[in-house]
Amino acid sequence: MEIFIVFITCYFIGSLPFGFIIGKLKGIDIRTKGSGNIGATNVLRTFGKAYGVPCFILDFLKGLLPVLVVKHLLPDLEYAHVAAVVGTVIGHVFTCFLKFKGGKGVSTTAGALAGLAPWLILTGITIWFLTMKLSGFVSLGSIVAAIAVPLMAVTDKVTDFFGYGDVGFPQVYKVFFVVMGLLIIFRHKANISRMIKGTESSFKKK
Repeated sequence: MEIFIVFITCYFIGSLPFGFIIGKLKGIDIRTKGSGNIGATNVLRTFGKAYGVPCFILDFLKGLLPVLVVKHLLPDLEYAHVAAVVGTVIGHVFTCFLKFKGGKGVSTTAGALAGLAPWLILTGITIWFLTMKLSGFVSLGSIVAAIAVPLMAVTDKVTDFFGYGDVGFPQVYKVFFVVMGLLIIFRHKANISRMIKGTESSFKKK
């Protein structure tokens, strides 16, 4: 019952469409601009840093804070921790406030996983940033990070930072990291197609 309550509560928190709300404050439906996504990247491209950065922070926090609260209230119930992350991410990707069509889930997933395994996600964010800066593609950075983080979790890399030592992450964490990585990659299938065609938006000049 605790796990179910955690999931439902976190789903509604994750469903808060901050990108859409920011667009409406500007008098624009963000879904009609750029990639049509409600995530921070499209908000950044459409309205600039003054709106894109706050959108990223809000999406990140709506993933981070629920997980931290659940870990504090239910410290020994690992499945509840995972349910909190899954709830917030699914809420963002399939928000009930926009007919179950939301963002790709990268910012919210990063926030939620930061609450679950902070040093691992810090490593993933570093990989994302370096890939994005070198390639110019935000989407490619997200995809590379979505591959690297599950690999590090499954192979028990950098786990000493979390206090797990030689034991590594709990098995349920490992399975979850893999599922989340696959979900992020799947949500970027259109970006992958555009990169192959050479039509993907880049922050680097041609």
